[in-house]
Amino acid sequence: MRATWLVSVAAGILLGSYVVASDSSTDKAFLKPQFAGEWWQVAENPDLGPLTSERQQVVDFGIWRAADGTWQLWSCIRNTKEVGRTRLFYRWEGRHFSQSPWTPKGIAMRADAAFGEQPGGLQAPFVRSIDGIFHMFYGGWDVICLATSKNGKDFVRKLNKEGKSVLFGPPEGFGNPRDPMVLQIGGRWYCYFTAHTRQEGAVFCRTSEDLLNWSEVFVVAKGGQAGAGSYSAECPFVVEVRPGEYYLFRTQRYGANAQTSVYWSRNPLDFGVNEDDKHFVCTLPVAAPEIIFHENHWYIAALMPDLHGIRIARLEWVTPPPTK
Repeated sequence: MRATWLVSVAAGILLGSYVVASDSSTDKAFLKPQFAGEWWQVAENPDLGPLTSERQQVVDFGIWRAADGTWQLWSCIRNTKEVGRTRLFYRWEGRHFSQSPWTPKGIAMRADAAFGEQPGGLQAPFVRSIDGIFHMFYGGWDVICLATSKNGKDFVRKLNKEGKSVLFGPPEGFGNPRDPMVLQIGGRWYCYFTAHTRQEGAVFCRTSEDLLNWSEVFVVAKGGQAGAGSYSAECPFVVEVRPGEYYLFRTQRYGANAQTSVYWSRNPLDFGVNEDDKHFVCTLPVAAPEIIFHENHWYIAALMPDLHGIRIARLEWVTPPPTK
């Protein structure tokens, strides 16, 4: 039975104090993502001037096209000499999508405690254009934040009534909400993100009709072969490949042994809590992927195995062979 795209609290079950959307669909007919061609590197480990560290790493990032048609890439650089949590945003620009590498443009944003962000705590920018305005969702370490831009390059924090860039905080009992990405389904916005305790992590979601007022927290993915540990649900990214069919990418490991697990669902609020038989598709040897649809082709962007840059490759969706 096909689930509707909007699931009410009454249609869910409780996991602790959180809502878990329930999807009774068992007619799994998923496609499988696979690489289709060679990778090309678009970003390298940057020179941060006096903030450069030998230990710095290029991690969670966002890619989008600015108003002038250029490609923009902002990435969190961690283990720098930045105060506090050591993280900041750096920017690259590509005149063409296939350019290698893209041109480094310098430090793009640093955390500011005056706006509710922890010093050095910027994480995982995600950008999309909404009604002609570019919206950047990002982590401020203990909160999910928002900045906006008219041209897709120069971003200004969007302040709430308290003068903060904060949209919302962590789920109760969890910390470090991060890695937000936003998808529009019908007239509603879905903000997927992760958070963790010392023992467990999960993919969460809040929904909104105006990008300002956000719903209660839904647990949309946890456990299964990907695990339920603190870092088992990193960098969630959801894409609608065929109408009404959604794919969640969630990362477990960075580096040379990178792993991202892919889950399928007809319900964008339910990719399974220990329900691999209904939802699990495959694993990919990449970390922190972002899925891009450009000129009628799919692409995947991901971290370099040594965490010294970002790379892109073609992606195909294929029908897996029938199981015996």
